[in-house]
Amino acid sequence: MAEIRNVFDIGTRALSAQMQRLNTTASNLANAGTVAGSAEGAFRALRPVFVVDEAAPGTGLTAPRAAQIVALDREPVRMFRPDHPQADAEGYVFEAAVQVEEEMVEMLEASRQYQNTLESLSTLRALMARTLSMGE
Repeated sequence: MAEIRNVFDIGTRALSAQMQRLNTTASNLANAGTVAGSAEGAFRALRPVFVVDEAAPGTGLTAPRAAQIVALDREPVRMFRPDHPQADAEGYVFEAAVQVEEEMVEMLEASRQYQNTLESLSTLRALMARTLSMGE
């Protein structure tokens, strides 16, 4: 784990965290509607679990980090499709436990947070440059 030294390190980690969130959401959307021959083999939606890293106690510098990616505890949808090649002996397949609407909201939220963080870093950089040019 890299050391947190300044606000740019915090911003970089925040951007990375939102990118992981976007990637898991994209994976969920890509697997929505897929089927498997068993409930255990069906895809389940993924979510990153974030923790906060503190630079040094008392400094107030903290940054998010994805500690792990977990599968949501949702049961796949059991559908009767005896003509499907992956159907079990009773003619059922199991559709991925992904709610497309929820994933779209998750993607929109992660995208907005990414954009907000990027805009904050850009503004901070511009203000620092202006401050440095004041002495000239």
